[in-house]
This record gives sequence, C-alpha cells and structure tokens, in this order.
Amino acid sequence: MKMTSEASSLHPLKEAMKRVENKLQTLKTEFEELDSAMENLTKKFEFHRKTLASQTVQDEMWTAVLEIKFTSLELNIFYSYIIETLHYLHSQVLEKLPDLARGLPTLATVLKRKNNNKQIRVVWETVLEALGLQEEDVKAFCTFFIAHSSKAEYYSANLRQLYIPDATPIITNMVKNQVLKNSLLHAVQVIEKKKTINA
Repeated sequence: MKMTSEASSLHPLKEAMKRVENKLQTLKTEFEELDSAMENLTKKFEFHRKTLASQTVQDEMWTAVLEIKFTSLELNIFYSYIIETLHYLHSQVLEKLPDLARGLPTLATVLKRKNNNKQIRVVWETVLEALGLQEEDVKAFCTFFIAHSSKAEYYSANLRQLYIPDATPIITNMVKNQVLKNSLLHAVQVIEKKKTINA
C-alpha cells in the first residue's frame, strides 16, 4: 500500500518533468530556427553590402574614365593599349581551350560564359594570373573601351613608340583614381612585355 502511494505521488512529478522536457525541446527547436533565420538574414545583408560596394566602385570608375582630360593623342594611345590587352586576353583563353574556340568568338562571350562554365572560369583565372591582371583591371578596360570607343582611334605599336615612347609618366601624373591608374599601367606592362617576348 505504501509503495502504491509513493508511486501515485511520483506520477505528477514525472508528468511535470516530461512537460518541462517537451518545453525545453520546443524552445531548442525555436532557437535553432531563429539562429538559422538570423544567419540567412546576415548573408543577405552581406550580399547587399557587397553589391552596393561593387556598384559604388563601378560608378567611381565611370566618373574617373569620363573626367580625365586626355589629349586626343593620349586617348588614342591608351585606347590602343587597352584594345590590344583585351585581344591578347581573348587569344590566350582560346589557346588553352581550342575545343571551345568556336563557341567563344569574342571576349564578351568568354566573360559571359565563364560564370556558368567551370572549365572556362579556371582557364580565365589562370590567364589573368599569368598576365599579372585581376578582374578589376578587366572591368576598367571594358569601361574605358565603352566610354571612348566612339571617338578613339587605334594606333599600332610603331605609332605609339613614335608619339609617346613611355606612357607610364602620363598615367601616373594624370589619372587620380587608383584602380583606373593601376589598370592602365597593367595594360601598358602586359603589351610591352608581350612585345619584348615576341622580339
């Protein structure tokens, strides 16, 4: 009789403990869901922050490209270096991807397809690294090309050498935007190095 009485008195305690355990489990699940939601929210904020930062950099690049007061001669010189660098980039990618060459007729197709094709992306990154270039350089080249292609004229290497033997001081002194300055210097370096190798 005494054992039955003790069992009866323990029953409500067990029930209470079970309810507490269930409540704790529910709270744990809710905290996990909240933690997951916060993590997703943080990722979204980070994505938007990077997008805004990228947009700001691009806006600054456009402003820098349009504000520089190059003479007609200087503009043609730098335009020519950029054209040759973009062409060289494209040819280097095709050289490493002969089987895909027909599907990559322009640099624009390379830039478009590299995001969805790992093979193209790996080759693209390899070529950039080999030439000492970065993605921001290519964005600067493309911005410069779009902004000035309607009025700029292509000058061959011989004409460039005749008019401006060394373009580096002009870039260093005239271009204030650091990204654009570095990119123009890189374009000159890539083409001059290529010319030396070919020679």
